[in-house]
Amino acid sequence: MREKRDEVIILRLTKTERHRIYEKMLGIGIRSLSAYIRKMALDGYCLHLDLKELRRMAYLLQMCSNNLNQYAKCANESGQVYAADLEDLRIRLDELISIGKQTLAKLTEL
Repeated sequence: MREKRDEVIILRLTKTERHRIYEKMLGIGIRSLSAYIRKMALDGYCLHLDLKELRRMAYLLQMCSNNLNQYAKCANESGQVYAADLEDLRIRLDELISIGKQTLAKLTEL
């Protein structure tokens, strides 16, 4: 069970400091000031990973999964699968592997 947050810390800031904190917070995509300050105080940093490659990879995984289900259904019904369909699936999986390698390379740079 999650521990209840019932402790309060009062922080005094200048308007400039407050503005800079909000700019940084919104710049990395965090909408909650409490979450941002808690993360920064406990860990010292916040990362906002907006990797287009991950969205593309998720899309391709979904398409491959759908196609694989269709191929399996066809194989169960007719007992045969077309080589062109399997080659299409293989090309998509190769693209997924390539995107995965690129993403891992970017993440290791952090």
